[in-house]
Amino acid sequence: MSNNNIQIFDTTLRDGEQVPGCKLNTEQKVIIAEQLDQLGVDVIEAGFPVSSPGDFLSVQAISKIVRHATVCGLTRAVENDIKVAADALQYAVKPRIHTGIGTSDSHIIHKFKSNREDIIKRAYEAVKYAKSFVEDVEFYAEDAGRTDNEYLARVCEAAIKGGATVLNIPDTTGYCLPSEYGAKIKYLKENVKGIEKAILSCHCHNDLGLATANSIEGVINGARQIECTINGIGERAGNTALEEVVMVLKQHPYLDLDTNIKTEMLYGMSQLVSDSMGIYTQPNKAIVGANAFAHSSGIHQDGVIKNRETYEIINPKDVGVTESAIVLTARSGRAALAYRAKNVGYELTKLQLDDVYANFLSFADKKKEINDGDIHQIIETSNVYRQIISA
Repeated sequence: MSNNNIQIFDTTLRDGEQVPGCKLNTEQKVIIAEQLDQLGVDVIEAGFPVSSPGDFLSVQAISKIVRHATVCGLTRAVENDIKVAADALQYAVKPRIHTGIGTSDSHIIHKFKSNREDIIKRAYEAVKYAKSFVEDVEFYAEDAGRTDNEYLARVCEAAIKGGATVLNIPDTTGYCLPSEYGAKIKYLKENVKGIEKAILSCHCHNDLGLATANSIEGVINGARQIECTINGIGERAGNTALEEVVMVLKQHPYLDLDTNIKTEMLYGMSQLVSDSMGIYTQPNKAIVGANAFAHSSGIHQDGVIKNRETYEIINPKDVGVTESAIVLTARSGRAALAYRAKNVGYELTKLQLDDVYANFLSFADKKKEINDGDIHQIIETSNVYRQIISA
């Protein structure tokens, strides 16, 4: 792997499926996994095999059909979890076991009723046991975002000694500021003995709306894997959105970081996950929302019609959207009306446009949005309609 290549670890089928009411059956998971493999993700976290018989069968089924991506199964730092995950992954071309434990004082004291030294021991033993089944073992330090860096470094060193190939540094509660999260990754990169043997990975949650920013700061500071989901779905406020981090890296070439993602598949992938899970994607969602490339302000519309890059930093076709949308509302100007009228067959002169525009505003004040049928009616009821049709 190039040092400038960022691996994309997709956890839509594991962390993403933890959204209440969004349970997928095995057939749906297999369909999504096949598309993720074609999309170019490096790792597919297929599920948490020990959690239920259905999850075990789904991970097993996905392992059988994925040909390019690594297939990963989540576990706790518990021997039976790890053994069950290994069984579920036995058919994978490239299997990975993802095991770990909480490392913040909050988790150590209240969740595990334990102490720091015992957690380090359990982390080492879990990784070492997973390593007896597969070569590729990822260790997660749950709540790393609220774990002090010196202790976190010690935990990471123990995981590397156990054979970890990837170190997942989750901001589990979405609490970190980007500068804090970036500094944490930088600290680990510079202070963990044996860090050259493992890849640092970002797993950020979106409780404060910072998941994408934190992940980008993570890779700028040395992480080489981002864990994310399609549409940013996931526990509570969700995870880092795959489509966002991929396009941030693509649109900022000076960062000299890139992924293997076929970006023209992003919109279709978003629709597949949204339809399969029954989750409504907000219209203003970055990259894949219905309004991501829609313009309704007259000033913006005029600029986009003259030159798309005036108000769009991404070519819609790069993410699988056919074209920008010029949406007619009461805030639209003459340029947008002329553009949409031309699309439905009317070439308007400047004088004709002035007359039709006055009629348009009367309509637009009564409706939220003007559609193609309305355009015909607006023109047909204008004073210059006879001139238009005789031209």
